[in-house]
Amino acid sequence: MPGFEDVDPALAAAVLEIESHHAGAGWDQPARLYALVDTAELVAHEPALAAAMGLDQSAAKGSLTPVEQDQLAPDQLLETVLQSIGWPPGVAGCAAVVERLVLPTDVDGQIPEDPAAAEEFAREHPDRQEVRMVAGATRAGATYCALRLRAHDDDQSVVGGRDLVPGLLELLVATLHDDDPDENA
Repeated sequence: MPGFEDVDPALAAAVLEIESHHAGAGWDQPARLYALVDTAELVAHEPALAAAMGLDQSAAKGSLTPVEQDQLAPDQLLETVLQSIGWPPGVAGCAAVVERLVLPTDVDGQIPEDPAAAEEFAREHPDRQEVRMVAGATRAGATYCALRLRAHDDDQSVVGGRDLVPGLLELLVATLHDDDPDENA
């Protein structure tokens, strides 16, 4: 697969694990946020937690463990929450899961500017697709996404790649970097 050599295998595995977990819960789920921690560090620093999760030294080498964060309030948009958070240094990366309606690019000019009208337009459009997006990023700069269409809801139809959801990836990457030097003063 061209470009596959550029994919961080630990991040890809964590994103696909999260996607599989959410696929088991079905559709119409709220957005979720995960911290990605180095599994070896988790085993070393939290052995009881690691044991409860079925992790040991053999499972730890070179992998990331997704740690689900508190559920967002129903009135919170994931994109807004991501603009206001930062992760502590022990977090190697983060991932988010979100379901959205997507439209073909040829209708972009027809989408109303009003957010409520745009949402109704998307909901009613005959060519809409429901998609679950799982995007992840690491402090080292790696990114990976997994997409599943509701119309093709099987594990073999999950599409993966480094930059499938660039806007969401940009928000995730920003949470991993402290750009405000006065914030920690």
